[in-house]
Amino acid sequence: MRPLLASLALFLSFCTAVQAADPYFKRVWPQWHDADAFTSFYEDYTGRELVGKWTIQRTQPDKRGGLYFVTRVENPGAQLRGTTFVVRIIAPDSENTKEYTFPADVPKGSRLFVLGLTGKDWGGERVEPVAWCMELHAADGRLLTRQVSFLWEKPDR
Repeated sequence: MRPLLASLALFLSFCTAVQAADPYFKRVWPQWHDADAFTSFYEDYTGRELVGKWTIQRTQPDKRGGLYFVTRVENPGAQLRGTTFVVRIIAPDSENTKEYTFPADVPKGSRLFVLGLTGKDWGGERVEPVAWCMELHAADGRLLTRQVSFLWEKPDR
């Protein structure tokens, strides 16, 4: 009976540890979207942009065309309020890093965030970033998770 109780206690402690885990990026992929990519029948009918199980934020809300970071966040813990996405990017026309922030609450479970550098904040459809870094910060500023492009950090050799 004791081995059974010990196994059960170990299993429950493991489950508790998994629930308390920090969120992580399952995938981050930058891609260009034209403004009309967001137009739908729903919007034509209601006048409101269609938002399903994703969150769309833009550096210039009135401009839709731009470079978007489509980011899947997995959050095994409780909902996180007051978090901030930080996108750092090096564009081909500058050696300086530009930084953009997007405040967002992260719900429990899986959520897609579509974060756009729109309007004058991005050079155009054929412009690819040289390097990028995506971070998610807690309300207190603590880094929760981070993903970078290959060229963001010097690879170990």
